[in-house]
Amino acid sequence: MNWRWLMRAAMWVRNPPSPQRVKLFAGLVALCILIGLVEYFGYWPDWATLDRPPRIPRF
Repeated sequence: MNWRWLMRAAMWVRNPPSPQRVKLFAGLVALCILIGLVEYFGYWPDWATLDRPPRIPRF
């Protein structure tokens, strides 16, 4: 763990986020997990899937 994350953790302990922000973050994480599970089990619709992955630009 580097010092930046340690300082951020100390700041969160001194001034924690509001319960509304914690609920928002938990909801977003749950939504991402739900989308991942839907795709993993094969229920993701075909119209929402790319035909081929985009080409990686070369520099």
